[in-house]
Amino acid sequence: MGGHIFDIAPDRLRLALWLTIGTGIVLIGLESGLKLLWFHQGRGLMTMGKLLLICLVPLFWEVRVPILLVVVVIASVGSHMTGKLRYYSIVYREVIPDASGPGGRVRGAERAGCGGE
Repeated sequence: MGGHIFDIAPDRLRLALWLTIGTGIVLIGLESGLKLLWFHQGRGLMTMGKLLLICLVPLFWEVRVPILLVVVVIASVGSHMTGKLRYYSIVYREVIPDASGPGGRVRGAERAGCGGE
């Protein structure tokens, strides 16, 4: 962020930008566990939104600082969201916990009749 604010030469910033995009894609793969649920929960939507905005930076280089500021705001809000918002699914319109979320149970196992309460 600082390099963009202090107008460092674009050639010096582009590698870091592409590495940020690449690690964001890897993060999505790791965080989602390649399960579709993550993609329509608050946590997935925030991550994908940030990555989308970062991908816009090379295309809209002249307005990169405002774009990156929005990314920082999204990251700040997302990191402080309650579990109820982080695990809320816009598809099912409810909080769907998993092993790492509120309730600590895997929702898919309950739906599939694989145990649970």
